[in-house]
Amino acid sequence: MNDTRNISNNTSGIKFKPLISFFGQPLYIFLSFIVAIPIFLVIETYAKSIEVHEDEAVAFAGTVVFFIGLFTGRYIAQIWTVRLKTLPKELALGLFILIVVCIGWLFFHADFPLKGRVAINLLLSWLPFMLISLSLGALIKIVHAVSENRLREARTMAAHSKSELHLLQSQLSPHFLFNTLNNMYGLSITDHEKIPGLLLKLSELLRYSVYDATEIYVPLKDEVAYINNYIDFEKIRIGDRLVLTTEIEEVIMPEIKIAPMLLIVFIENAFKHSKNTIDEKIYIDIKLKTWGNSILFSVKNSYGKEEKERNTLNKSSGFGLDNVSKRLGLLYPGEHELSIKRDNSFYNVILHLKMK
Repeated sequence: MNDTRNISNNTSGIKFKPLISFFGQPLYIFLSFIVAIPIFLVIETYAKSIEVHEDEAVAFAGTVVFFIGLFTGRYIAQIWTVRLKTLPKELALGLFILIVVCIGWLFFHADFPLKGRVAINLLLSWLPFMLISLSLGALIKIVHAVSENRLREARTMAAHSKSELHLLQSQLSPHFLFNTLNNMYGLSITDHEKIPGLLLKLSELLRYSVYDATEIYVPLKDEVAYINNYIDFEKIRIGDRLVLTTEIEEVIMPEIKIAPMLLIVFIENAFKHSKNTIDEKIYIDIKLKTWGNSILFSVKNSYGKEEKERNTLNKSSGFGLDNVSKRLGLLYPGEHELSIKRDNSFYNVILHLKMK
C-alpha cells in the first residue's frame, strides 16, 4: 500500500503532454482568428447565393467547421509525416486536384442551386467545403513538415561535418610536431649548432597552429606569415643544399580568408621528399597569389632516383594528404581544383581555391 501511495504521489506532479498538439503553436490560433473574418464573409456571400435565409448563422457555423477541418487535416498529416523527408508528389498532387475540384463544384453549385431544396443545397455545399478544409490543412502541414525535416537533417549533417572538421584540424598540429621533432633529432646529432634557431622558429610555428589556427577560416595573410616562418625554418635546417624559389604574394586585406594549415601540408611534403634524396641540391619552387575571387597555389619539388623507386608516399605524408583531401571536400565542395602530378624529376602540386 505504501509503495502504491508513493507512486501515486510521484506521478501526481507529472504533467503529461500530448506528443502532437492539435492546434500547434499559439500563433496558429491567433492567425486563425484574423483569417476567420474574410472566411466568414465569403461563406455568408455564398449562403445568400444558394438562397439560405439564415446566412449569418450558417456563415458562423461554416467558419467554425472550416477551421476544425483545417486543424483536423493538419493533425492527421502531422501524425503521418513525423519522419517524412521528401514530399510525396502523388499525394500532394492528389490533394491539390481535390481542392481545385471542390472549389470548382462550389462555384458551379452557386450558379445552379436546386430551387426550393435548402437542405440538399447545404449538403452539396458542406461536403466539398469540409473536403477543402481537410485537404488544405493536410497539404500545408505536409509541405511544412517536409521542409522542417530537411532543415533538421541539414543541421545534423552540418554539425557532423563541423565535428569531423575540428577533428581533422586537431590532427594536423601533432602530425606537424612529430615530423619536426624527428628532423630536429637528426640535426641534434649531426648539426647541433642549428638547434637554437630552429627552436625559436618552431615556437612561432606552434603558437600559430595551436592558438591561431583553431577557426574554420583564418585570414590569408596569417597563413602566409605561417608559411614564410616554415620556409625560414627549413632554410636553417637544410642549409646550402636548398635551391628555393618563391613567389608568395604579400596579402594585406584581412577579409581574404582560407582554411588554416591547408597549404602547409603540400609545402612540408615538398621539403620532405627533396631532403630524402642523395642529390647534391634540393630544388623547390613555391607560388601563391590571389586572382579575382580565387587563391592560386603551386609547389614543385625535385626528387631523386631512390625516391622514384619507392614509388609510394610514406605513412606520414599519406596521412597529411588524406587529411587535406577530406578538409577540401568539407570546406570547399565544388570550389576547388587539386592536381598532383609527377614526372621524371619533379612532383608538382597545383591547387585553386575560392576565397572565403
